[in-house]
Amino acid sequence: MNPSPGMEEFYHTGQSFTTESTLELHQHIHTGEKPYHCSECGKSFTTQNHLNVHQRIHTGEKPHHCSDCGRSFTQQSHFKLHQRIHTGEKPYQCSECGKRFIQMGTLQTHYRVHTGEKPYHCSDCGKSFTTQGNLNQHRHVHTGEKPYYCSDCGKSFITLSELTKHQHIHTGEKPYQCLECGKSFTSQGNLKLHQRIHTGEKPYPCLDCEKSFATHSHLKRHQLVHTGEKPYQCPECGSRFTTQSNLKLHQHVHTGEKTHHCSDCGRSFHRPSHLKRHQRIHTGEKPYYCSECGNSFNQLGHLKIHQLIHTGEKPYHCSDCEKSFNQLSILKQHQRVHTGEKPYHCLECEKCFTTQSDLKKHQRIHTGEKPYHCPDCGRNFRYSVVLRKHKCTKSIQYISNNTPQPNADPEGEVEDHTSPNNPDIDCLTNVYL
Repeated sequence: MNPSPGMEEFYHTGQSFTTESTLELHQHIHTGEKPYHCSECGKSFTTQNHLNVHQRIHTGEKPHHCSDCGRSFTQQSHFKLHQRIHTGEKPYQCSECGKRFIQMGTLQTHYRVHTGEKPYHCSDCGKSFTTQGNLNQHRHVHTGEKPYYCSDCGKSFITLSELTKHQHIHTGEKPYQCLECGKSFTSQGNLKLHQRIHTGEKPYPCLDCEKSFATHSHLKRHQLVHTGEKPYQCPECGSRFTTQSNLKLHQHVHTGEKTHHCSDCGRSFHRPSHLKRHQRIHTGEKPYYCSECGNSFNQLGHLKIHQLIHTGEKPYHCSDCEKSFNQLSILKQHQRVHTGEKPYHCLECEKCFTTQSDLKKHQRIHTGEKPYHCPDCGRNFRYSVVLRKHKCTKSIQYISNNTPQPNADPEGEVEDHTSPNNPDIDCLTNVYL
């Protein structure tokens, strides 16, 4: 290339420059020289321009203004990147999956999802990360440092984004709204996850069974099905769980803590899902319908069990006697016949029982509870079967009092009032057989 008239080309290591001053600036890259110093913090820079831009951190000057949203920026390059949010421009495309990005750096980081590359390693535990920022956040786990404090409640957080998300609890603000259904969320990330309900997008496939998931955490949880890994152990009883949340819920068994209360009857539950299910007793809601017979149920599990009546399926087999059952819980109860196991103990008299329900029935002996009430005579009974027998006895007495006395025939035989002539007595008598 010929220099412009009156201009001279300057060469260094194969690169050419139009002015000597530009060459000198470039040479600072090779010499490492940073002759421009910030009087505020002492940082050094290779050019006066870089120093000027840096000093805006101290002065707070942000000369580049966005006319769309009013935000301001210290650097023009940052301003130009920001404008792509409004224009929708995403010039950098992933060759693997077609996703597009505003910045080249974001594309390069994203590409590590496909390559599996995690170039940033933790020297304390050996864990690897795709970005320096993620590694820096992780290091707080080892140092225990939580540098971001909530001024409302004093809680501290490892990352600024966690603090920002937490602060929405105090303000009640949910600034991210779904255009499909109108639901609002405290964070952009939660909105994006929610939107996959509408789009059906499940970008995280399982390589073992080809199932796909909407979130990476759901995929990781699912993969434990294949590995059999249960990394979360209860220190009280040694039970193991696939997720931290399931372990926490289980620990309520030991603490007796039931933090979710029913406003209708005062009952308390370990889990919010159990409370929600219980509340259907009060509302009468039965949202799960059987397509075969139209019966409805307040729990999905009850519907699934019911549907086995129509299919005749009994998928749970006893390896000892080859009996089959339509519920896993019934199979487990049945297997105690073979093992002799009685895991439910009465704390009053130390008797043992094979099922929780048998233990509860037994405990009424100690508590004196008689929950079954006869509406006719007002008597209460400890067990439902005794109430049923009581009702049958009353029915027999009523029938006896209202039945004509049997007539003796000339042969001395007595008329028979059982079935088929009087099937009611036959039915009632069978109760005692």
